[in-house]
Amino acid sequence: MQDEYSDLPVILTGDRTTGPLHLGHYAGSLRNRAVLQHTHRQFLLLADLQALTDNAHDPEKVRRNVLEVAFDYLAVGIDPSLTTICVQSALPALSELTMLYMNFVTVARLERNPTIKTEIQVRGFGRDIPAGFLCYPVSQAADITAFKATLVPVGEDQAPLIEQTNEIVRRLNRQVERELLPEAEAMIPKIGRLPGIDGKAKMSKSLGNAIPLSASSDEIRNAVHQMYTDPKHLRAADPGVVEGNVVFTYLDAFCEDVDMVDNLKERYRRGGLGDMVVKRELNDVLQALIAPIRERRARYAADPAYVMSVLKDGTSRARERTQNTLDEVRRALGLFEL
Repeated sequence: MQDEYSDLPVILTGDRTTGPLHLGHYAGSLRNRAVLQHTHRQFLLLADLQALTDNAHDPEKVRRNVLEVAFDYLAVGIDPSLTTICVQSALPALSELTMLYMNFVTVARLERNPTIKTEIQVRGFGRDIPAGFLCYPVSQAADITAFKATLVPVGEDQAPLIEQTNEIVRRLNRQVERELLPEAEAMIPKIGRLPGIDGKAKMSKSLGNAIPLSASSDEIRNAVHQMYTDPKHLRAADPGVVEGNVVFTYLDAFCEDVDMVDNLKERYRRGGLGDMVVKRELNDVLQALIAPIRERRARYAADPAYVMSVLKDGTSRARERTQNTLDEVRRALGLFEL
């Protein structure tokens, strides 16, 4: 179990429980987590409290998707004997740390965070921003520091949140005049941000341009068929543009045969290669990738009692670790004790 790996570098990562995970999550972080759990002490957070920041009108959706995301974790190869999977709302130390850290960041700084600014625009909040959503970076800082994580695997769009965490850590450490908490490093994969099948900025459940990890064979085929390519590539004989072409972006992300992809790019640029030929290649790649994940997920979904036992065990161990960190922070700040 995890105690055997206590001397390893610590990773903290996770996902908001707003729906099943998709290929964007897989490219951005999930496949890294499955590898890193063998060389690091890894904590994986089901972030249901953060999911409420823009879903407070539908808490049942958030509650239901705790198990859905857990199914995805296990299906992609997360091993609960190597990775501690835990539920955010069942770790009270995280909420108290969030409240303490709010004293070390300004509203202006939160509003300048590029990730938050983008998400506010996407959701159309205007000035009606839920306070919990604006303080999302503070909550994430509490999550990361509570586990004393030094590495956080994320997509590149999340990197500003890690920097904000480190700003809070530095301010707190200066306040207590010692290195109480470690800074964290963002681990960004080569394909850090996967665009949606429509070519938009990123793949997203809310934008309806995602391919879920549980997608059926027909759903995968239909999604690939709809993918954005080069709008000027009207005939197979025409030279085509690879850059910004979603089909090639996905091939770069998921096809292990790099030479084959490079050959397709050369032929596409030269002219004489139709979009449907390239899409068939991508369909084959995604079918082979998703089919075993889908099958494993179905097995876990058929045994929710086992998955619940994994969450209870992991959350229990995470509760002890995060409470220890909170106690250290409270003592360092000199808070009143009874």
